[in-house]
Amino acid sequence: MAVKGVMFDFSGTLMRVEAAESWLRSALTAEGVTATDDEVAAYAGTLERAGALPGGGPPERIPPRLAAAWARRDTSAAEHRAAYGGLSRTVALPWDVHDALYDRHMAPAAWNPYPDTERALRALRDRGVPVAVVSNIGWDLRPVFGEHGLDELVDVFALSFEHGVQKPDERLFRIACDGLGLEPADVAMVGDSRAADGGAAALGCPVFLVDHLPVTARPDALLGVLDRLGYRLG
Repeated sequence: MAVKGVMFDFSGTLMRVEAAESWLRSALTAEGVTATDDEVAAYAGTLERAGALPGGGPPERIPPRLAAAWARRDTSAAEHRAAYGGLSRTVALPWDVHDALYDRHMAPAAWNPYPDTERALRALRDRGVPVAVVSNIGWDLRPVFGEHGLDELVDVFALSFEHGVQKPDERLFRIACDGLGLEPADVAMVGDSRAADGGAAALGCPVFLVDHLPVTARPDALLGVLDRLGYRLG
């Protein structure tokens, strides 16, 4: 069932954020703070359970005062920072690095493409199939793609904070399809969240899901989706 265009989610689909320990260690280094490996491991785990790492796991508990910001976190840069910065500050760190933690997760070095990301995107480009990245996010991820040499393989970026609407709202998928110049029925959506990415089905887009796994644990899921779409690479 070869389609004419493909939309991809970002986090957990094309790329994965670094591990929480690396995230915390990088923020501490940026602030000139020294910490032991045991301290980093312990506090990184607490931050991760709090849901403070964007692209990491969900929070175990959302404090009532952050519920509104969390619900609309991807509709603006301000809401995104308020939600994740607020969750970070629920953890009593011995260092004042909460702003540095938020800044670190936006750094291109904090993100790693899955092993088959470039091959999948390049295969589509070679076949003349346009690609959109449709992401619930509170900041501009284009520099991340540029740093990894993948920006030239993406035709359209539909980012929630730029449009004030977040998946599963079908309007964000419509923006991407319009940018590709294609009807939704001719555009597949590939993501890792049925709740969010599955919203594309309301427009008639075929939806394919991959697992949100560590980079080393998911070597060829995207290539498998392309096979299912009719773009055989073997």
